[in-house]
Amino acid sequence: MTDATAPVIRVVIADDHRIVLDGLAALLDSIDGIEVVGEATSGEAAVTLVRSLQPDVVLMDIEMPGIGGVEATRRIRASHSATAVLMLTMYGEDEFVFSALRAGARGYLLKGARQDDVIRTINAVARGDAVFGADIAGRVLTAFTDPRPAGVTFPQLTDREREVLVLVADGWPNHRIAHRLGLSAKTVANHVSSILAKLHAPDRAAAILQARRAGLGEAS
Repeated sequence: MTDATAPVIRVVIADDHRIVLDGLAALLDSIDGIEVVGEATSGEAAVTLVRSLQPDVVLMDIEMPGIGGVEATRRIRASHSATAVLMLTMYGEDEFVFSALRAGARGYLLKGARQDDVIRTINAVARGDAVFGADIAGRVLTAFTDPRPAGVTFPQLTDREREVLVLVADGWPNHRIAHRLGLSAKTVANHVSSILAKLHAPDRAAAILQARRAGLGEAS
């Protein structure tokens, strides 16, 4: 039985796939106590909707046009701390999970989650809880109980990627990095692309800035 006195949870859904967006909206609008107040198909649109609507929860995809879900989460949490962000995405890799958590997400579910799990998690994050799907929760727990050695910078990077990032932070071009590490220029370019994706950096300059802030590179 629904508690008529309980406040309605106001939700914004952000996903660039219209079929997913429509399906989630239809599901949530059928649930007592939840109201979909806005829909966004990009990270920027999600930030704008939160600013104007001030929802209780944002159901956020990671891969979207523009700034994407992680950066949108960071901006939302910085300016609207009362709004909880729940990631609902097809990406379960560690770099996505931990980037989202560092950005301030209160929950993380994969799109294969059961509908009742999605609804239960929306209610939980709206109350201020942090909730993760079972497959995600195990890895989050492992990260705290068996962390990488202290002092490792950017743990989402491989050792080789971190080595490349140090040289990128020093301002080295790809061909010089390739010569230094005994790699082909194409391999270095692939490492740089992977680094940008894992750091959620839009370009090389942004990755250099992150690296130098973390103490990497001669100019740090």
